[in-house]
Amino acid sequence: MTSPTKGTALITGATGGLGAAYAQLLAARGHDIILVARDQARLDSAAAKIASASGRSVTVLSADLGTLDGVRAVEARLADDVSIDTLVNNAGGALFAPLRATDPDVLESLVTLNVTSFTRIAAAAAKAFADRDNGTIINIASALALNIIPVGAAYSATKAYVLAFTQGIAQEFADSNVTVQVVLPGGLRTDFWNGSGIELDQLPAGSVMEPEIAAEAALAGLDAGELVTIPSLPDYAGWEKLEAARLALIPTLSLATPADRYAK
Repeated sequence: MTSPTKGTALITGATGGLGAAYAQLLAARGHDIILVARDQARLDSAAAKIASASGRSVTVLSADLGTLDGVRAVEARLADDVSIDTLVNNAGGALFAPLRATDPDVLESLVTLNVTSFTRIAAAAAKAFADRDNGTIINIASALALNIIPVGAAYSATKAYVLAFTQGIAQEFADSNVTVQVVLPGGLRTDFWNGSGIELDQLPAGSVMEPEIAAEAALAGLDAGELVTIPSLPDYAGWEKLEAARLALIPTLSLATPADRYAK
């Protein structure tokens, strides 16, 4: 017997990897699902598989989130479908190459997808969920927001944006029934690496997690009330220590006089 629905989860980048894992797990938890991706055939195949396994309603929205039209289609769905109570803002691209050797148009496409499109979709969900005073926004960043590597300046910067953005909107929704989480997975065994500039087999042994395991850990973090979830971090106190150090700087970040070391 199918359990009562818990609402609908809209998941971007949902036909493979982490997005597909989220879709499967949220359907198993009782959510109806909306899958968003570009490839209609892959969407239809993924939807049929999830619906068969879970008994939930699974619908699809074909949208290229690298384009304004694609983003607007998702924004409209978030605004109009009052059953949606969860957004997994997962779609994104990767680029690992020296900045001086990278086509500016490629850089712009990366920033458009990882920052501009991401932000517009999150903002649409924020407005819809605020109006209903209910909902969950899960933003997918990356451990490379913290572990910055020479060939990943642009990618790390986009994911650091996701982290800071989520911390900001968490403050905005602190006194509401809207829940916010940002997830910083490390290397995952997905197609994400194809054409990125780093191949999966180049990653250190023991550093790659299966996407299903990462999604399970991330949802456990959500259940535990974590704002920031780093699936492979052994001790959460490590993140708390880093965040406490950042917060300790705040009183001295904006003063009327420079620090003594800059005095002439």
